[in-house]
Amino acid sequence: MDGLSVAKRSENMRRIRSEDTRPEMLVRRLVHGMGYRYRLHVKTLPGKPDLVFTGRRCVIEVRGCFWHLHEDCREGRIPESRNEYWGPKLEKNRERDRANVLALKQLGWRVMVIWECEVGSGAKLRSRIRRFLSN
Repeated sequence: MDGLSVAKRSENMRRIRSEDTRPEMLVRRLVHGMGYRYRLHVKTLPGKPDLVFTGRRCVIEVRGCFWHLHEDCREGRIPESRNEYWGPKLEKNRERDRANVLALKQLGWRVMVIWECEVGSGAKLRSRIRRFLSN
């Protein structure tokens, strides 16, 4: 248990946003600084991708390691407490992500996923983004 009261935990969880998160904002600044322009959260595409490069038919998804169960990350694990709640909830996020990526690819879009833990690696991430968008 983390030691927070139910009310405090509820308040903390309510503050977590699905759009304009810190990792997403860092990626947006990086991509914009590289000279690329994009649209945000296009509602007509499956999953409302974070960054949409319409002319290139590319999207970038910035995912939180905890919320999307990043397999290669310490943060991407189901909590030990209330496993019966968190397990299905986080697995449903993962399944929805897979379905959205598949739907985007079937529509002819290329998809890049950037995990929250990868945002700090500036030069490496910049190179990866440049390669993705220049293809």
